[in-house]
Amino acid sequence: MARRKNSGKENLPAGDDGRTIVSMNVEGMPWYVPGETGDRQQGTENREQGTGGDGRRFELTREETRFFTWGALKAALLVVGAMCLGIVLFVLFCQFVWFR
Repeated sequence: MARRKNSGKENLPAGDDGRTIVSMNVEGMPWYVPGETGDRQQGTENREQGTGGDGRRFELTREETRFFTWGALKAALLVVGAMCLGIVLFVLFCQFVWFR
């Protein structure tokens, strides 16, 4: 019976699928190796930003862009409104309770 070649994934910790997200081969670090980019960095798992899971680029329509922008604006206004309300309540508390 032939031995099965070890792919290396059996030795990975739980939750690690073996993909390289960022190469840690950075100049100035003690483990830096010039000219080495990592064996898995060029794999199919590492896609360009702005691509879907299958590697195809996707573009948003004007309507989708408008909806995303409006949603982000509503979330920001909600946070700012809550902070302003908190400041107003704090000033009222100071004026009518604390400084009397």
